[in-house]
Amino acid sequence: MSGILGTEAYTNYFDVHGQYRQGAITGSMPAGSFLGTLVAFFIANNISRRTWIQAAAIVWIIGSILQTSSNGVPLLVVGRITAGVGIGIASTMVPIYQAEIAPKEIRGRVVSLQQWAVTWGILIQYFIQYGASFTGGGRDNVHQGTSAFRIPWAVQIVPAAVLFMGMFFLPYTPRWLAAQDRWEEAIRVLANLHGHGDIGHPNVLAQYREIEEMLRFEREASLNTMRALTQPRMLNRVVLGMSIQMWSQLVGMNMMMYYIVYLMQSAGIGDPLLTASIQYILNVALTVPALLFLDTWGRRPSLLFGALGQGICLFLVGGLEAYYGMPNPHTDPNTAAISWVLLDHPSVSRAVIALSYLFVSIFAITWGPTSWVYASEIFPSGIRAKAVSLSTASNWMWNTAIGFAVPPLLWSINWKMYMIFGAFNMLAFVHVFFAAPETKGKTLEEMDDVFDVRRPAWERRQSGSRLDELQREIEAGEVKVVAPVVTEVAADR
Repeated sequence: MSGILGTEAYTNYFDVHGQYRQGAITGSMPAGSFLGTLVAFFIANNISRRTWIQAAAIVWIIGSILQTSSNGVPLLVVGRITAGVGIGIASTMVPIYQAEIAPKEIRGRVVSLQQWAVTWGILIQYFIQYGASFTGGGRDNVHQGTSAFRIPWAVQIVPAAVLFMGMFFLPYTPRWLAAQDRWEEAIRVLANLHGHGDIGHPNVLAQYREIEEMLRFEREASLNTMRALTQPRMLNRVVLGMSIQMWSQLVGMNMMMYYIVYLMQSAGIGDPLLTASIQYILNVALTVPALLFLDTWGRRPSLLFGALGQGICLFLVGGLEAYYGMPNPHTDPNTAAISWVLLDHPSVSRAVIALSYLFVSIFAITWGPTSWVYASEIFPSGIRAKAVSLSTASNWMWNTAIGFAVPPLLWSINWKMYMIFGAFNMLAFVHVFFAAPETKGKTLEEMDDVFDVRRPAWERRQSGSRLDELQREIEAGEVKVVAPVVTEVAADR
């Protein structure tokens, strides 16, 4: 959306001259995403993760068509809400799918790939928007044609179509198959993913044993019911997952991504669209360290360091804006959407831009991928889909609130808004420190061991995994696991 905000075509065609109207348009997509997570919550386990992702792609395509053909704000909002429903379903199911097929040693890396793909999508779409802004006489032409925003919205159909077709070539998750008592298919998928196709591989047998025992325990304890979400031992995790996703919004990243153009304009940048693009490049590049090292340095240090660093950046931006800024005299029509500007202080403007880049870099390394990894891995399989749906719903609910609130906040309290989001980062730091234990290196079936022990979150847990020990016992012949006989039909799936 940010690459379109600065064009005359979009501003004039949709008559976006008031902050509340733009807030409604921006917030409509995350509002739809919130609805999508609720859809996933109620019927998540009835359909496979793979099929859900394909359904999300279809809904997204429909939403993109509606946006591209919109002839006014009402149809545009309907299209964004529809596309948002697809995003809500996908953002719930993709991390679950990744977590359920990934080896524990690289689960953080695999789930982080989703966030990296999202950053690539944001970057590519931004440059498509930037390129399209030159059509129809350029973004400053008051008579600019609608291709400036219709082209970027139409291009969105392409990746959704690729996702829909590509999922046909990927397997169902073994844990979902096991939950449906399709054990032959489950162990075949486990063998293909973790045993080079050998169903007798010790790692495959150890995972099969763990999944089987966990499912038996969950069924005996009725952990696949709605009531299980509110049991004290599970409610703690549900609240934690929802809180982590809430903080991932309140730390301020989407404020910076949605409305970075406004920040650039207030700093007096000559080409705010081009300068803002650096932020998107940094978002892509700095997610790579998380891909490589999140499973080494852990989830907890990433969240703590990220909240602290991001908060400092926002406090500094707010302080510089407060001390050197001034109310907008509205002598430049290009800054009509903002109420506070930095004039005649080029070094301060450069410092504000540098801090915004540093903020994005810290988020890309820490909270960006880690919040999705953590929320997707802390729940048992019986309630995983529903609990992750609630966590993702929390993300999109706060995303919607930010989309609606930031434009009028920027106008009415300007620099103070950065102080508010900086304070949110400090609160996130405190909450993570006291409530979020480390989960790296543990299987999904071992999360009960992590959370059910009565130890403070900041205390170091025992390293190693029960799965590794079971695998060694199977290799030594001390434990015998009998896998189901795989028929040709199951082997072909």
